[in-house]
Amino acid sequence: MRLAADEESAFAAFGLPGEPGSDAFWAGARTPVSLPAEGGGWRTLFLWRGSAASVGFESWSEPVPLRRWRDTDCWYAEVPMPARLRVTYQLLAGDAAYADPFNPVGAGADRSVAATPDIPAQPHWPAIGGTDAVLPLPRTRLRWNSERLGGQVGGRVGGRVGGRRTVRVHPAGGGGPVVLLLDGDDWLYLHPAMTAFDSAVAAGEMPPVTLVFLPAKDREAEFGCRPELWEAVRDELLPLVAESGVRADLDRLVVAGQSLGGLSAVYAALEFPDLVSRVACQSGSFWWTPDALGLADPLGGPVGGSVAARLRAHRSELSGLRLAFDVGEHETRMLPHCELTETLAEQAGATVRVSRSPSDHDRVGWRHALLRDVAWALG
Repeated sequence: MRLAADEESAFAAFGLPGEPGSDAFWAGARTPVSLPAEGGGWRTLFLWRGSAASVGFESWSEPVPLRRWRDTDCWYAEVPMPARLRVTYQLLAGDAAYADPFNPVGAGADRSVAATPDIPAQPHWPAIGGTDAVLPLPRTRLRWNSERLGGQVGGRVGGRVGGRRTVRVHPAGGGGPVVLLLDGDDWLYLHPAMTAFDSAVAAGEMPPVTLVFLPAKDREAEFGCRPELWEAVRDELLPLVAESGVRADLDRLVVAGQSLGGLSAVYAALEFPDLVSRVACQSGSFWWTPDALGLADPLGGPVGGSVAARLRAHRSELSGLRLAFDVGEHETRMLPHCELTETLAEQAGATVRVSRSPSDHDRVGWRHALLRDVAWALG
């Protein structure tokens, strides 16, 4: 059944009784709401109160325009969704982007989260949404002015300004092995990793850990297969963590990265095995080669990119590594690159865990795997 402008009862089928656009209608509005679609998947209703708008999705789909209900302030769209999908979205109106005011599950102040009914919950991640969302932040802040990453005025990394940044540190459960979270600001300000790790530790699903939130200044420059970042982590950042007063076991380091961050984490395990031997990698950008980002189709090059070439060279030398790989099951173009990397890592002797998240290239789909795979990496 398709929602059409002359089918007022269709709103009721989504659990939204009352005249669309009325005060009673808005008082009970909760979206998104999904119903089974003929042939599989879901029909998901989105609402917006105001003027013309569209729904913008993270990676998974192009924006979907909303239709106006008669001459009211009710705008709506019924979006076909596949089975098993969790996705970040925004309401786009004019030049601005907003979180969904009818959805309590958010990511930061201007993003919301939709999930089809056929996927499990993410129990340790609280439902924080809306413009009033204020995520808790770690108390410990480290001012890192990295010389290796261009921390002096005018310093450069790959031709770009480099190294001054604030790194936050949080001892979940009192602290323990260090978990280095690449793209740390996303895990601070969009997705409350501090709260989620605290909850997982309290539930006994992982040991106490010390979270180190490392923000990126320039992802393309820092997360390519280059040694500078990992030399700086080894020689500058980890000594700062050791001196911070927070309990931190630097000998049991886990690096967690997504997309280009996942690429960098696996690169570090290959090239700096004495530093990085445990990795939680979500949707690693294993299409990467030194010239890929300059191509019209970066993902169209050799499958597995530079990391696959390195893994072939290592042969059976990686027995000391624990590598957890996860990728969104809807990331059709990423899957060949990730699958080859997973296979080659296992053939090279690494202990490998492989899983798939119900998402596209979207941090909200990776966050359950983040907790699970960090716990696994710690053994």
